Amino acid sequence: MNAPQTIAAVDVMTIQAQLPAPVIFGEWIMRHREFALVRVRSSAGLDGYAYTLTRDGAVAEQIRKMIGPIYVGTAVGAQERTFTIAWRRSLASHAAGIGLRALSIVDLACWDLAAKAADQSIAGLLGGSNKSMPATAIVGYPPGTMGPEETGAQTKDLYAKGWRRFKTPIAATPERTSGRLRAARQAAPDAWLGLDAAWVFDDVEPAADLVNALEDVKLGWYEDVFPPGNAGLLRELRKRTSTPIAMGDEQGGSYYPEALIALDAVDVVRVDLTCMGGISRGRRVIDQVLEAGLQFAPHMFPHVHSQVLSALGYTEAPIEWGVPNTGVHPMDDSLPRPAIRDGRMDPLPEKPGFGELVDAAWIRSQPHDDPSGILKDL
Repeated sequence: MNAPQTIAAVDVMTIQAQLPAPVIFGEWIMRHREFALVRVRSSAGLDGYAYTLTRDGAVAEQIRKMIGPIYVGTAVGAQERTFTIAWRRSLASHAAGIGLRALSIVDLACWDLAAKAADQSIAGLLGGSNKSMPATAIVGYPPGTMGPEETGAQTKDLYAKGWRRFKTPIAATPERTSGRLRAARQAAPDAWLGLDAAWVFDDVEPAADLVNALEDVKLGWYEDVFPPGNAGLLRELRKRTSTPIAMGDEQGGSYYPEALIALDAVDVVRVDLTCMGGISRGRRVIDQVLEAGLQFAPHMFPHVHSQVLSALGYTEAPIEWGVPNTGVHPMDDSLPRPAIRDGRMDPLPEKPGFGELVDAAWIRSQPHDDPSGILKDL
């Protein structure tokens, strides 16, 4: 009889994914997208992986300094209990922000490891299976170089390939934003079309002016309009427009999503397991949203969200995919991509754990910091 496996090591590296052009949203300027990749290794030599955007925060340092030592020596398969211990060990840093982001990807890597140890897919471990789900293409990147004509052409091409949901980020001016959205709508008259405002607004008036000037575009939602932290501002905007309001990218932890729910501030709560508590705590966020009678929608990381949410029965949650080589989410670009048929993605193949989450050759082609030698074993 094999001895129970324990966690022998928790390692992390960072990758600075290069972009085709800087992504600029007001004062927020991205010249690269940095990811943290975690490897959790068992006493039997099995490895679990997960990654997230660092948003240039000290995710790797938090894992090496605080989180990894808590997990080492714990049982493989006890990830929910270990998550709670790690979360409570330092609530001041792990209840939200960078600490929760770091803890989230360690949790996801532990789930990946537990599924592999059981020789199951992550969906199978969660009691379900991978199924067809709606798929959203993120178009209009990079927003500084993609004008209305290019955005419309890109949308038209993807529509011909079966996509029926599209989301574009806000551009430098209201006129350019409107032009890109109208071009996308012309290219896909019957498609769902959303706008990501990337937190550029501070006041209700200009935010409402933009969305209300776009009534003819029939937006599916208006996303991340204001910086996180003021649900009251969102509530006031929601009173001023008939367009559904979505909020929550990069958030989680303290009073999330309670504040949005309590103030009746949104129609759709955004969920991201890579920064909101992994699987162990992320399910609680989803439960809160559904109990409040609201909708939820996941943020990016399609290889994680499609498999977890499908397994949990949320097969109508729209899964977001970046267009490869446009700078939306470079870590995903070279990973397996499903066929798209009439707006829905085929199920990802079920393999042990999350399946293929790491493309070592692509990582080696990008600037990276790998002090634990994760790449040596890939």
